[in-house]
Amino acid sequence: MSKFKDLNSLEEVNDFINQNELAFLYFTTPNCSVCHGLQPQIEEMMTHYPEISTRHIDASLVPEAAGQYSVFTAPVLLLFVEGKEYLREARIVQTQKLNDDLNRIYTNMVN
Repeated sequence: MSKFKDLNSLEEVNDFINQNELAFLYFTTPNCSVCHGLQPQIEEMMTHYPEISTRHIDASLVPEAAGQYSVFTAPVLLLFVEGKEYLREARIVQTQKLNDDLNRIYTNMVN
């Protein structure tokens, strides 16, 4: 299982969203135990959706991206479809609900 690659600037974040039809962002902060505990589960889940491009953002290193995308807590998981936010989960993420929502969106977009 590969870890999400990092985005390190607001420009990289915006380019990533605009260049990928299905773009998934995982925002964390350094001292967030929920973020670090949840990340391996989300990385594993995303292997079932190969057409969704994924990236990680440390909100403390890229506060401009956190501000632009209204990230006020951590973790925050965002799915963009054709540049528009379709899905947002924050803080306490119910993984089964997230997977069901991703599956529904993915099935409609890819098939």
